[in-house]
Amino acid sequence: MSADILPVVGPVAQLASPSGGHWTVADYAQLPDDGPRYELLHGDLRMAPAPNIGHQTTVVRIIHYFFSYIEAQGHGRVFTAPIDVELNSNTLVQPDLVVILQGSAAIITEQRIVGPPDLVVEVVSPSTASYDRREKRDAYAAAGVREYWLADPASRTVELLTLDGAVYRSEHVYRGQAVMPSTVIPDWNVATERLFG
Repeated sequence: MSADILPVVGPVAQLASPSGGHWTVADYAQLPDDGPRYELLHGDLRMAPAPNIGHQTTVVRIIHYFFSYIEAQGHGRVFTAPIDVELNSNTLVQPDLVVILQGSAAIITEQRIVGPPDLVVEVVSPSTASYDRREKRDAYAAAGVREYWLADPASRTVELLTLDGAVYRSEHVYRGQAVMPSTVIPDWNVATERLFG
């Protein structure tokens, strides 16, 4: 593939669909652990390309702050991909970062998180941006994820989306010294630029 043509999140063609044509969480659990990162969205199996260095640098920076503000303070737990989050019986995703606060509706099991996390972060790249901004956004909203961050290493910005009924409202896009007014993370006071390497 040319360096000017990038892969995107797409349907999985190399695996036969289960009977009925739609995947379930039970079908997903039977997949081989063969390396690719799979997600299940409304019964369709998807595969995402491997993340790049900018993506991984951003994930590490954000998890550092999340650990300091959430786990170290005893407010909850934080996780990074790959971790399965079962939103319903035919939607299972692997967000880049997941926050589960004390008293959350989500349940942490040995195999996965079941139910809506309090906060999900997706670090967008050219390969995943449209998927993160449409399909995954809609799945997170329908499941009741209270806050959704779209972090973009290329522009060094974070879009903050908060749940308003069953849809997300975009609060603003933050960059530089701006501090996002998170309603999920207690006392969040981190300048946006510090989330990027």
